[in-house]
Amino acid sequence: MTLGSQHEKPVYVRLRETIADAILAGRYSDGDPLPSVRAFAAEQSANPLTVAKAYQGFQDEGLITVKRGVGMFVAPGACARLRDSERSRFVKEEWPAVRERMRRLGIDPARLLEQENA
Repeated sequence: MTLGSQHEKPVYVRLRETIADAILAGRYSDGDPLPSVRAFAAEQSANPLTVAKAYQGFQDEGLITVKRGVGMFVAPGACARLRDSERSRFVKEEWPAVRERMRRLGIDPARLLEQENA
């Protein structure tokens, strides 16, 4: 991904990616509260309605739960589900381009792994 393509994405998609990355990185675990719409909007310099749209998408997918009057929480199993969907997306959408670039550059995957483990 290039920087240019990152900024071509709608804001709510970038916000969703930010939240998903935080869950995958362990900053928010299953059952943890998420920042309020207003707090996250202020943190990201985004419109609260845009943040609400991003959160709504996660709620629709069952990745966050809402406790009325209390807040939003990471749903049980959300991290595992996100990891599975991100793996699938990587293999289908990103890996072919990475594999092709490695081929063009003459990078041997086995040697690359050996260097990483050395």
